Amino acid sequence: MMDAVTHQNAALIDGFYRAFQRRDHVAMAACYDPDAVFDDAVFSLRGWQVGAMWRMLCERGTDLRVEHSGVRADATQGSAHWDAWYTFSATGRKVHNSIDADFELRDGRILRHTDSFDLHRWASQALGLKGRLLGWTPFVQKAIRRSAARSLDAFAREKGLGDAGTSEPA
Repeated sequence: MMDAVTHQNAALIDGFYRAFQRRDHVAMAACYDPDAVFDDAVFSLRGWQVGAMWRMLCERGTDLRVEHSGVRADATQGSAHWDAWYTFSATGRKVHNSIDADFELRDGRILRHTDSFDLHRWASQALGLKGRLLGWTPFVQKAIRRSAARSLDAFAREKGLGDAGTSEPA
C-alpha cells in the first residue's frame, strides 16, 4: 500500500503492476511515454511496440499471475521486483519468472523500462530438457528472441496495431 510520503512515480510503478495483475493492458500502456523503450532478455521494443507486448501477454496469459514488491522511485528513476507464474503456451510447461525492473521516468510516465531475469532459468522451465541443456547458449537465446519477435509481429498484425512487422531483432 502506498502512503502519503511515497513519491508519485512510485505510485505510477505500483499502479502499472496492479494493472498487470488485472491484465489491464490499456492502463499499463497509459503508464508509458509515447517514445518509451522496453528491454529485457527477449525483447527490445520502442514506442507502440511496448504496449503491444503487454497486450499480447495479458490477452494470451490465461493463467497468468503477477505479484510485485519493493517499489521505489524518485523524480527520474524507479525500480521494483516482480514475479510471474504462467503456462508457456508453446510447450504447455509451467513457468515462474522472477524479474527485477528498472525505470527511467519523465513527466509522470515511464520513458525506459528494463527488466532483468535469468533467460537460461526461464528456458529451462519453458522448454524443458532442451532449455536446461542449451538455454545458456547464444544460439538458443537468439532463437528465443527471434521467435518472440515473430509472435509479437503476428499479434500486432492480427490486432491492427502500429507498424506490424518491425520488432524482429537484428
